[in-house]
Amino acid sequence: MVPADTAPVQLHTVPAQPRSAAPAGSPPPAAPPPPPTLIGSVQRAMRLLETVAVHEYGAPAKQLARETGLALPTTYHLLRTLVHEGYLRRDKGLFFLGEAAERLSSSGARQKRRSTVVDALAHWRDVLGVPVYYAVYREGEIEVMCVSDTPGNPAVEEWADFRETGHAHAIGQCLLSQLDEEARRDHLDRYPVQPLTPYTVRDNHSLLRRLERIRRMEPVTERQEYALGAVCAAIPLTLGTTAATMAISLPAHQADRLLPAARQLQTEIGRVLGSLALSISM
Repeated sequence: MVPADTAPVQLHTVPAQPRSAAPAGSPPPAAPPPPPTLIGSVQRAMRLLETVAVHEYGAPAKQLARETGLALPTTYHLLRTLVHEGYLRRDKGLFFLGEAAERLSSSGARQKRRSTVVDALAHWRDVLGVPVYYAVYREGEIEVMCVSDTPGNPAVEEWADFRETGHAHAIGQCLLSQLDEEARRDHLDRYPVQPLTPYTVRDNHSLLRRLERIRRMEPVTERQEYALGAVCAAIPLTLGTTAATMAISLPAHQADRLLPAARQLQTEIGRVLGSLALSISM
C-alpha cells in the first residue's frame, strides 16, 4: 500500500460500486455461451429445397439463384449435389422435389397424424377415466397401434402376445368380426384358439359362432377371457376396407361401468370420426 503522506488524493476516493457487482468472494460471472456453429452450405441447401417446393411445375437454376439470393455457381453446385442425393430431380432444365424429399414429407405427415390419434386417445382417457386402445387388422395381423393410460388407470398387461390371442380379447374379437369368413378362418388356422383363463372361448368353432352373432357397429365385450381381473369392450370403426377398433378396459370389480363407458366412447368417436378418419388410417 502507498503511504498516506505520499499518496495522491484521488487514490483515497473510492468509486461507487455498480448495483450489479457481485459480492466479495463470489465467483466471476459465467461467460456467455458461444454462438451456435452453423454450416452455411447446409443452410443454403435448405433454402434451395424450400424454394423448389414452392414451384409445383419446377423452376430453372437461374430463377432459383435469384429467389434464394445465391450466386449462380453456388446454386449449380448445390443443385447437382441435391439431385445426386435424390432430394431433387431435374427434368428438361427444371428442378423438382425428388423422392428423398417426398419421403421426408410423408414421414412428417405420418407423425402429425399419429400425434392427432395420441391426443384423441388421451382426451377420451381423461373424459372416461379408463385406458383407451387403438388397433387395426393389417396384412393378416392384429396390431395395437396406440395405448393411452395413467398410473391410476393402467392398461391391461400384455402377458400373452396380443397378435396370437385375438380370440380372447375384445380388440381381437372386434377386428375378427369385421373380416369375411375366409379371412377369419385363415387367421384361426395360424393362431388357433387356446384357453388362457377359465372364461376363454374353448375352440375355433365356438368362436366363429360367436363372431357371426356380433351385430354390426355394436360394442364387443369380453370379461376375464384374456386376463383374470380385467374386462374389456371394443368399438368397431369403419375405415374403408381396413378393420379397426377403439377399445377400453376396466378392473373386473367395475364391470358395471363397461358398457356405459363403451357407448360413451362410441358417441365421442362418432362426433369426430370424419376428421379423424385419415389420421387413424395411419
